Amino acid sequence: MFTTTVLEALAAVSVPGYFDEDEGIVIAHPADVPQNKAKRGEHVVVFPHRGYYVTAWEPDGTPDFTQIATVYEGNDVNLCARAVAQWFTTPRPSAGAVLLAALAQWGITAHSDDVGMSYAIPVDPSTRAKDVRNRPHLSVGDRNPSVEHVPAAHTGWTVFVHDENGEPVGDPVFISGDGGPVDCDADSAAAAEAIADYLTHPSH
Repeated sequence: MFTTTVLEALAAVSVPGYFDEDEGIVIAHPADVPQNKAKRGEHVVVFPHRGYYVTAWEPDGTPDFTQIATVYEGNDVNLCARAVAQWFTTPRPSAGAVLLAALAQWGITAHSDDVGMSYAIPVDPSTRAKDVRNRPHLSVGDRNPSVEHVPAAHTGWTVFVHDENGEPVGDPVFISGDGGPVDCDADSAAAAEAIADYLTHPSH
């Protein structure tokens, strides 16, 4: 049942996949890669683990592979398939890009860290980029916790206020999600609006 359900969902979003009987998993691969060569390049594996646990892998010298990302984890097979389809899209979409676009609608610029884990937004827009995290700012992170995951795997934004020492102050300005996937477009729009409200409040 698991295999049939996953393969049908993948087929509905035009992602080829097959059941690996030896491993008991479903392997998905890019549409331009034949099944017999799927493991020779980057591919995605779907495990039946408390729903659907999806990871991306790449070869690391025969017969080894290296896991490069968690693509999706949840109970919705259609959302699972959409996350896989997004993973194979070129260029690959990201939840972070959706948030940045939502912030841009308010004229807000966010600065990424070096590891793709969060964004920093200065309270004072004249703050230089290199000084943002050493001045009062807002940080935006994801429960995922990376911001580079595909939108279908987005689990909710969290926005904290930080003082000039970089320490978080008080409760989050915005928080969403409970650990499972949430709509990235709607959540990013809501987070951006909350950030804009905070930055334009007279007290700030």
